[in-house]
Amino acid sequence: MGLNLTQKILKEHLVSGEMIPGKEIAIKIDQTLTQDATGTMAYLQFEALGLDRVRTELSVSYVDHNMLQTGFENADDHRYLQSVAARYGIIFSRPGNGICHQVHLERFGKPGKIMLGSDSHTPTNGGLGMLAIGAGGLDVALAMGGEPFHLSMPKVVLVKLTGKLQPFVSAKDIILELLRRLTVKGGVNRIFEYGGEGVQSLSVPERSTITNMGAELGATTSVFPSDEKTRQYLKAQGREQDYRPFTAEEGATYDEVVEIDLNTLEPLIAQPHSPDNVVKVREIQGIPVSQVAIGSCTNSSYKDLMSISSVMTGKMVHQNVSLGFSPGSRQTLEMISQNGVLANLITSGARLLESACGPCIGMGFAPPSGGVSVRTFNRNFEGRSGTKDAKVYLASPEVAAACAITGVITDPRDIGATYQSVDIPEKYVLDDRMFVFPPADGAKVEIVRGPNIKPLPTRDRIAAKVSGKVLLKVGDNITTDHIMPAGAKVLPLRSNVPAISQYVFEAIDPTFHKRAKEEGGGFIVGGTNYGQGSSREHAALAPMYLGVKGVITKAFARIHLANLINFGILPLTFVNEGDYDKVDANDSLELDTTHLESKPLTLRNVTKGIDIPVTHALTARDLEIVKAGGTLAYVKSRSK
Repeated sequence: MGLNLTQKILKEHLVSGEMIPGKEIAIKIDQTLTQDATGTMAYLQFEALGLDRVRTELSVSYVDHNMLQTGFENADDHRYLQSVAARYGIIFSRPGNGICHQVHLERFGKPGKIMLGSDSHTPTNGGLGMLAIGAGGLDVALAMGGEPFHLSMPKVVLVKLTGKLQPFVSAKDIILELLRRLTVKGGVNRIFEYGGEGVQSLSVPERSTITNMGAELGATTSVFPSDEKTRQYLKAQGREQDYRPFTAEEGATYDEVVEIDLNTLEPLIAQPHSPDNVVKVREIQGIPVSQVAIGSCTNSSYKDLMSISSVMTGKMVHQNVSLGFSPGSRQTLEMISQNGVLANLITSGARLLESACGPCIGMGFAPPSGGVSVRTFNRNFEGRSGTKDAKVYLASPEVAAACAITGVITDPRDIGATYQSVDIPEKYVLDDRMFVFPPADGAKVEIVRGPNIKPLPTRDRIAAKVSGKVLLKVGDNITTDHIMPAGAKVLPLRSNVPAISQYVFEAIDPTFHKRAKEEGGGFIVGGTNYGQGSSREHAALAPMYLGVKGVITKAFARIHLANLINFGILPLTFVNEGDYDKVDANDSLELDTTHLESKPLTLRNVTKGIDIPVTHALTARDLEIVKAGGTLAYVKSRSK
């Protein structure tokens, strides 16, 4: 019985454990990636390890999130990131060089390698045949220090693609179809591996769109084989030497199989306010649109912008629509500047935005009040755009361009445009001068710290009895945007936990911060898929700072569960989901923590006078981390 592609890569990197679904494994990390919204805290955590140099093959620090500099905070953080990169042997990607996932795909991703990134869309580089996994910043800091990454071995799902995409149907429609079928919970504890004859028709940028948005399935990661298409892409990037063929072995088996016939796919669109609320574009055609945004790490490649240019040629953006586009990298911006596409888009009435994440994380270009915004992004959570009552739809670049022209939601097959297939160029523009490569010896580099960078909060060892009130009870599919908002107001505070903690659960209950402080902390109760979305560890770190002792849910999203463990917050689940109804906000709870390894545990609802069985999915190592007060405390205690 042969190994599938996922198992082959994991086997090469396995440090401990068995590759049996549900069993804990530890894997060696080759590369790490950070961005400025998560990176500042990750590097503060790396500094706390007391090492002189990163111990990975390659680590890159990108600046792409906090680009709106309305005060000193973001610029100060960028200076810190550049200096800490030079000090510890990390490549620094300067502001303006582009979105981390797009740029890493272009310049550093390698087939067969494993990368850990402090961003949930790190799986973008799975389009190159590498296992790229999103994680919290602390896990990335530990990986930079040479520590293996621990996770439960996921199931491996084969997505078998047959046929070929038809005109005006794109890679975005493939992942939207998967979300339509499987929902935002369908990928939890799974890796999606793409195969079948249909794979051969997809270029690396198309594949990366699919693996990028696999994060919305809740998947650990997604991966395509490294084949001739991969070699062609790396050759065009001047990196053919990085090519390594990597495919599943003959007779490989999978835990699950999903089949998609590309011939029958048509343009799809995700309606507000979830990426899995997917319908055919023609089913909702005609809804007035006030804004269109093209870009993000999902759809900002050279191919994507070439595709919208072919739709926009000779046409004008509708008078009721504002169209903005963000090239994903400086490389892409240079190329469309040289070939006339930039001029074509501007002539059509489009607005050029910075090569950065921008509108995707609420950093500018917010829609008007109650407006409909069609975006080529990966998430459409309520309020994420920066406008609370906006209605955000997710679609392909071709659909977005059609909407911009007509002023209503429109299937691009209905506008009379001539379809033009876009291949990757024989050679991309190569200019790495926006990277700052570290000196051979960084010992004498002075790290620059602005006043917004505050000390790292810590937590004491867990008490024998944990007690407190239920500070908040929430429902299903609570996202990290609900817990810890993004946007221009909050993101600049990522290196200042006392300040950012004032915004915890602001979208749900603006009094949460004040009440948590007054009560000395307590518990949060949630439904299924609690913590879906971004990898932002501040959704665990800031609640820890406020004294949150435990989170009790029906089920957790993977990255958020790991982040809660990392910061010493006890993650528990109801043995019986119906017991969720037996706990209300302001109930007083108690839990004996002296025998956490003995499951189930008994949670005492003191207010109602009842006992509720709860459990957890913590490994022996996880339990030691929670008992120690978090991963940093655990690692330091081990090194003594």
